[in-house]
Amino acid sequence: MPATATSAAEPRRRIRPSYIYASATLLLVVAALLAAADTGEKAGRLGDWQAFALGVTQGLTELLPISSSGHLILVPWLANWHYLENHADFNKTFDVALHLGTLIAVVVYFWADVARYVGAWFVSVRRRAVTTTDERIAWWIFAATIPTAIAGAAGEETIETRLGQPYQIAIFLAVFGVLLWLVDRLPEERRIGQLGFQRAFLVGISQILALMPGVSRSGITITSGRLARLDRDSAARFAFLLLIPIVFGAVVYKGIKHVVLHSLPAGSIGPFLVGTLAAAGVGLVVIDLLLGYVRRHDYSAFVVYRLLAAAAILAVIASGWRTAHFG
Repeated sequence: MPATATSAAEPRRRIRPSYIYASATLLLVVAALLAAADTGEKAGRLGDWQAFALGVTQGLTELLPISSSGHLILVPWLANWHYLENHADFNKTFDVALHLGTLIAVVVYFWADVARYVGAWFVSVRRRAVTTTDERIAWWIFAATIPTAIAGAAGEETIETRLGQPYQIAIFLAVFGVLLWLVDRLPEERRIGQLGFQRAFLVGISQILALMPGVSRSGITITSGRLARLDRDSAARFAFLLLIPIVFGAVVYKGIKHVVLHSLPAGSIGPFLVGTLAAAGVGLVVIDLLLGYVRRHDYSAFVVYRLLAAAAILAVIASGWRTAHFG
């Protein structure tokens, strides 16, 4: 069945662009005003404008196939910000805030799909049968989430510590960028509703690689989706849908572990609010732009960016401007 065929699994409604950009603008303006007012800021802590920059970085890179975890290391490395590097507890809680921002953006943008698939999943559980395409997709998303959830809970922090150095990020950006380019040459044959349980589960397994900074969760999901012959729009859409349970689980897990069970460091409120709002605002725009872009183009632009970024990182290290290690 060609990718152009209609499917009950395809989105039926789309948020008006005017709502998306108005909401994004409001969120960014509020974040900027809070930063300008030094809300909750304390001397010697992460500044509100630094939080704003990192929130924008999160909103851009979590949803594009270019690695958010890698860029959240690279930006402080290039800017010579050492607070997060030297305060691991604050870094962990601030990471929760940034991911909450992009989670809000994805849930808001795909609310109609989220409600449909969650409802379909509960219906299938109650009926003890999977009969519709929406129910099958709901179970595919559920199954694809399990491998990453287990791997993330078991060793995400250890992996990021061992494989989160700038030169390693450069290598992962380049290698997985080339891999994305190669699989993106494959024909577009399927939409999400034609993916199948086995392919969906393999896409979920591939996300374990995204625990390495520089790989990119959306990038590896899109890569494995294209390997499964999803069309480009469906590969991006499936990556966003998978992000919701994974990031929601991570936010809840890390939120309980690092925020609820431990008191927040002094001076956290301002950066948390600013970073979350900035990530959500930029995330809304990025989702809309990416989905519009891949309906007309392939992923080569992101591959080129990854290769240029990798070359720039190595050039910075070779020049001696920054060391090869950070943190």
